[in-house]
Amino acid sequence: MKKIGFLYVKGAVPGFEDFGHLPTHLLKENGLVNGLPAHRELNGLIIPGGSIVESQSLTKDLEREVRLLDRDGKFIFGMCSGFQVLANKTDIGRKSPCPVEKEGLGLLDVTFHPMIGTDRVEAEITGNSFLTEGLIGEKITGFHCHTYGEIRGDAPSIIESTLKRMNYRDNPCRIISGVKNDDGNVVGTMVHGALDENPKLTQNILKFIDATEEDVKEIHDANKTLLSEIRKEIGVNTGIHADYRTGHSKSPRAVMIASTGSDSGKTFLTTGLAGVLKKRGYRVCVLKVGPDTRDIVPALYLNKEKMQPYSSIKIGELGWKDLKEILQDVKSQSYDFILIEGVMSIFTGLLNEKTPFSGAEIAKSADIPVILVSGCNKGGIETAAVDLVGHTEIMGKLGLKTRGVILNKVYDDGIADAATSFIKNRTGLDFVESIPKVKLAERGNTPEVELKLEDFCLNAMKTVEENLDVDMIIRMAEEIEFKGYNSFEDILKVFK
Repeated sequence: MKKIGFLYVKGAVPGFEDFGHLPTHLLKENGLVNGLPAHRELNGLIIPGGSIVESQSLTKDLEREVRLLDRDGKFIFGMCSGFQVLANKTDIGRKSPCPVEKEGLGLLDVTFHPMIGTDRVEAEITGNSFLTEGLIGEKITGFHCHTYGEIRGDAPSIIESTLKRMNYRDNPCRIISGVKNDDGNVVGTMVHGALDENPKLTQNILKFIDATEEDVKEIHDANKTLLSEIRKEIGVNTGIHADYRTGHSKSPRAVMIASTGSDSGKTFLTTGLAGVLKKRGYRVCVLKVGPDTRDIVPALYLNKEKMQPYSSIKIGELGWKDLKEILQDVKSQSYDFILIEGVMSIFTGLLNEKTPFSGAEIAKSADIPVILVSGCNKGGIETAAVDLVGHTEIMGKLGLKTRGVILNKVYDDGIADAATSFIKNRTGLDFVESIPKVKLAERGNTPEVELKLEDFCLNAMKTVEENLDVDMIIRMAEEIEFKGYNSFEDILKVFK
C-alpha cells in the first residue's frame, strides 16, 4: 500500500487537524518506519504544527531521513511549525529585544519572524506544486494559529491569505502563507485545516503518489487505525494513556476557567484540567472566549482533539462563532465535558457597548458555572485575595454562577492560608484553592513566548492533580443552554 508518514515527536500536535485522513504511519525520533529507514518506506511525509521548532525535536536520524525523502523527489508537507522546520530559521523572540533564532532544515528558502495571527481565513492559490497543481486562482479556507507568521525569503509563493487582524489589531491585508521549493515537492503552509476543508488539495497529494482507488481505501483504513492509536496517548511520547470509559454523555457539562486579569494562569490550569479529565477517560471539548485560539493549543496537545470552527467564542466582532451556534455544534458531538477558557479579566470589555464583549457576558448568557483564578505574582497574595472577593461580589450582582476561586502562583503557604480564610468568610464559597508557583524548565510559560509544549503541559497536569479537587470541579460543571445576552443598559444598572 501507499505509505504516508506523519511526524510524531515532542512538540507536534497530531490531533489538531486530520490532514485529509492521509497519514498512515508514524515517523518518530529514530527515523524508522516498520523498522526501515523512512525514505525507503514512505511515499511522502506530513509534518504537523505545534512547537517542534521550540522543542528542538528533530534528531540527526530524522533530519537525514527528511533530506533523503526530498532527494528522492517524494512529497514533504509542513504545516505551521512543520513549515518552520523546513525553513532556514525562525525568530521566536517576540518579546526579546533581539532575535532568538532557531535553525530549520533549509529545504524552503524562507525565514520566519514574529507576527500573531488567529483568524479564520480565505486564501488564494498563487503557484503550482504537488499540493496546488492546476488550482492557481482558486480560493481555499482554513485558519491561522501562529505567533511567528511573517515569512521572508525567495521561495516561490503558492498560497496567500487575506487577513482581517494581525498582532491583536484590525489590519486587513494579504500575506504569503505558503511556499514551495524549486522542484515543487516540498511545501509549507500556515493555513491550518487546508487539507480537511479543501478536498482538491488532498486529491492532488493522492494524484502525486499515483494512488489508485484501492490505494485510497487502504490509506483511509490505515488512517483510522493510526488516529485511534495516537488518541489513546495523552500528549506525545509521554507513556500516559487515558483510562477506558464505555459510552459518553448525551449532553456535556461545562465550566468556565476565568480570571481577574491576564497572566493569572488560565491557560496553564485549563491545560492541566483538560489533561487530567482525558486521563480519566472523558472526552473534553476546549473552547476559548475571543479570538486567541493559541491559548487552547496546549490543551489540544494533551487531549488530541481538533481545533474546530466552533473553538473560538465570538465577542463583538472578535472570534469565530457565536455561542448559541457553538453550543448546537458541540451538543451534536460525543463530548462529556466542555472547558471554556476566558479572556483577560472576566470583566475586560464589559463596558463596551457591543454585546457580548466580555467573558462575564458569555458566562451569563448560558448560566455557565465559573471558577475564578487570580495570580499572586504581580500584586502579592493579599491583592489577589481582595481581587477575587471583589470580582466575586460583582459577578453575583451580574447573576453569574461563581462556583470556586483559585489563588495561583502562591509563594508563601502561611499568607495563603490567611487569604483563603478571608475569601471564604467574604464569599461563602467552599472551593477556595491555592496553587504554588511552578518553575518550568524552559524559558516561557505561555503561548506568547518560546514554549516547549511537553514541558508546559505535563507540568500543568501534575499541578492540577496535586493541588485541585478535580472530583469537585466535575460536580460543579452543569449542562448549559443558551438563553440570550443582557443588553448594555442592563449591565450598566449593576454599577449604579
